[in-house]
Amino acid sequence: MSVITTSYKLNKVTLFTAMAAALVITSGCQSLKTASATTNQPTTTIQEQPQKLETFNITGKIGVTMPANDTTGAQGGSAFYAWGQQDDRFAIELIGALGIGKTNIEYDGQTATLVSEKTGSLTANDPETLLKKATGWQAPISQMPYWISGRPAPSDSAPEMDAQKRLISSVNGEWTASFTYKGNDKLPSKISAVQPQGNKVVMTINH
Repeated sequence: MSVITTSYKLNKVTLFTAMAAALVITSGCQSLKTASATTNQPTTTIQEQPQKLETFNITGKIGVTMPANDTTGAQGGSAFYAWGQQDDRFAIELIGALGIGKTNIEYDGQTATLVSEKTGSLTANDPETLLKKATGWQAPISQMPYWISGRPAPSDSAPEMDAQKRLISSVNGEWTASFTYKGNDKLPSKISAVQPQGNKVVMTINH
């Protein structure tokens, strides 16, 4: 993965400080959500799936590709990111953000807000709609907290595990996600998600 610049590290620290106040996230603390077993859920499935992380702070790089159309060829963009999550709420800062400058995205579980130098402040009911409204890009943001935890999202189908019971592939609607791990790590270091039309998202993760 590309080395994050010193200025980006400073921005990351600033972001996490702000998120700690806004989301009451304790830095470096990861608590696991207790999985509840239901009578119609196979025991093997529960054992094979890791628990979803309630709280996490991650950094990395995200790249987005949009397919060609009648007037343009395939387009793409990338950004460094810092993502803080607690339960259903999150705050994301994007640096070099996909053609719209430094961008902040927040979601409180009901409303998503995006603020960038180019677009100003925008809101939507969900982060996917908001990102597409601001940039034209598509990304499965709502599924990412599960995938970052190495677990299929509730609406996923056809999850596949490797010999170590780690998620290596999962399908959500038109998105097919694949997962890469470092060594024997239980959490993925990279997630790649693609659609048949040519939309693609690649996200590297530093836990």
